[in-house]
Amino acid sequence: MKKILTAVLIICSLSVSAQTKNTAPMPEKRAVSRAPEKKIVVYQVFTRLFGNKKTANKPWGKKEVNGVGKFSDFTDKALSEIKKLGVTHIWYTGVPHHALVGDYTAYGISNDDPDVVKGRAGSPYAVKDYYNVNPDLANDPAHRLEEFEALVERTHKYRMKVIIDIVPNHIARKYEGKSNPKGVRDFGADDDTSVEYKRDNNFYYIPGKAFEVPTSDHYKPLNGEKNPLIDGKFTENPAKWTGNGSRLPKPSNDDWYETVKINYGIKPDGTKDFPELPVDFDKRSYQEHYNFWKGKDVPDSWKKFRNIALYWIGKGVDGFRYDMAEMVPYEFWSYMNSAIKMRNPDAFLMAEVYNPKEYRNYIHYGKMDYLYDKVETYDQLKKVIQGHSLPDPLADIQGGLKDIEHHMLHFLDNHDEQRLASREFAGTPEKGKPLMVYSATVGTSPTMIYFGQEVGEPGDEDAGFGKKSRTSIFDYIGVPHHQRWMNNGEFDGGQLSAEEQDLRDFYSRLLNFTIKSDALMGKYQELQTINRRQSKGYSEGIYSFARWADNEKLVIVNNFSWVSKSHFNLLIPESLISQWGLSDGIYDMQDQLYKKQNSKLTVSKGSGILEVDINPSESFIFKLVQK
Repeated sequence: MKKILTAVLIICSLSVSAQTKNTAPMPEKRAVSRAPEKKIVVYQVFTRLFGNKKTANKPWGKKEVNGVGKFSDFTDKALSEIKKLGVTHIWYTGVPHHALVGDYTAYGISNDDPDVVKGRAGSPYAVKDYYNVNPDLANDPAHRLEEFEALVERTHKYRMKVIIDIVPNHIARKYEGKSNPKGVRDFGADDDTSVEYKRDNNFYYIPGKAFEVPTSDHYKPLNGEKNPLIDGKFTENPAKWTGNGSRLPKPSNDDWYETVKINYGIKPDGTKDFPELPVDFDKRSYQEHYNFWKGKDVPDSWKKFRNIALYWIGKGVDGFRYDMAEMVPYEFWSYMNSAIKMRNPDAFLMAEVYNPKEYRNYIHYGKMDYLYDKVETYDQLKKVIQGHSLPDPLADIQGGLKDIEHHMLHFLDNHDEQRLASREFAGTPEKGKPLMVYSATVGTSPTMIYFGQEVGEPGDEDAGFGKKSRTSIFDYIGVPHHQRWMNNGEFDGGQLSAEEQDLRDFYSRLLNFTIKSDALMGKYQELQTINRRQSKGYSEGIYSFARWADNEKLVIVNNFSWVSKSHFNLLIPESLISQWGLSDGIYDMQDQLYKKQNSKLTVSKGSGILEVDINPSESFIFKLVQK
């Protein structure tokens, strides 16, 4: 679901208050899971859309009309081509069984009420059964879990890791664990519903009030289509708090009314009702976090979600993307993530956190591997390409994240955001190229792309509940540019235009370079400040920086302008020349994207000059040719 944070989320901000414990001093160390030696590239794919071949794209269309993809659409050929793109991890979005409008009663699954389902295909963030997968994705819904396990095995065969979603803050309004392992009790099964809050309740309640379906003059479930379950009613008495924290028995249409909020032991006044971490545990390893929680009495919801995560680790899943992680206290993340790491030290743990003031708490106390670099790097790049800002602030952003830059995952496209190639974002996929080069090369952190981004998918369909500029996550829909690459299941790009083929080639060149580069896991120095001040011809749309390791030295230059060509002598300061160990002389520099553009680095009296001639929306990754 698209995240709309409102004042009603006070419980979230209170749950991440600063630690004030007095504890005995412990040795300072931050032993963590093994750091990757090379860059990681995550390919996010919306699973039910990937293999869909139908092109009707009727607003609010049923799956019989608009189509739906399956696990089996990720064939050996498809996975091989994804791997060739430069991908190391695939995030299969929308795998856990979520609420949807469809009849699977023959498989023991109850029908969901369209009054509390967004769209027809349903939001992947309203999970209905955490121990099984979406029946829409299976050829045989009776064996849907086995079909997913086969997909995990196929993905691993191509040396890519598997990530799925866990949505800890909320679950579907009608959660039914039909696939629970022996001994697992459903969410809410043992709750005391007579009170608003109890530590071991899984939900918050509104005693004496029944839930009321939200109403609006501008929205009707299924766009007004007749359905036996659409009656403006949904039985829930007493009402539960809604997923985004609304405490109203009748939430608004802007609330996450299809979900209910999970109770993690945060009282309604925002205070914590569980053991807190010692203040210095930001310096502790996941093993020490795991040991800390041994024998501790924690809320029941903590145990339920830890067991869910370990269940999927046991199925061969290599990691998780955590939805709206900042709405859950970081103590819980310490508890769960440390248990995951004890089972798989290399598990990939990525979280959606939008409050920069809390980044370090969720990384160091919560033991997250990676957080979205959304509100700083992503938002700034969007301003730049839309003409609302110069790129200069990027230097301060990267500098401010210096101590945690490895943990800040970069992206330009995902299921929540406007498509990079959409008119509402970059306008054309070509204008997005320098943004992609910057995102993929500025840090040691992972790079993420969203399926279809590599062929310029603009998200221009009116799918129904989901609107243009985003590929809908709520509806059955086709993804036209991606379908042209898919080519009726051949996965060979046979229907792509020449421009789309060139774009995919660009992504392949860039991503494959990043996963092999030593310099991109090494040091960084911005070149922007000195060149904006001193380099003649260094226009406002240019941004440059250096990356290096012992055996590889790079100068990266981006032209964010889509109209201005620039010619200038890029100044390389004495401090960098010294670190690179270069004596006076002339050095060859070769672009690594297309290997057609060469330049010379002239070092004189300890400083360097690199001649650059760059076109609009062009980028160079210049590599020093070692003598």
